Amino acid sequence: MSAKTAHAYAFSLATSLMVAIIIFKAGDGSFSVVPASEYDGDAAAIVHEIDPFAR
Repeated sequence: MSAKTAHAYAFSLATSLMVAIIIFKAGDGSFSVVPASEYDGDAAAIVHEIDPFAR
């Protein structure tokens, strides 16, 4: 998915599920999102973290 779509999807998930969401860049150059508690990949691949509780 594109970066713009990934950010929109991640924001929607974070606000509806009220969990921190990680946006990361996969090896093929695409972007993906996953709850922060389930991410076990390379920290260098993380593009952004959306935390609904952060100000």
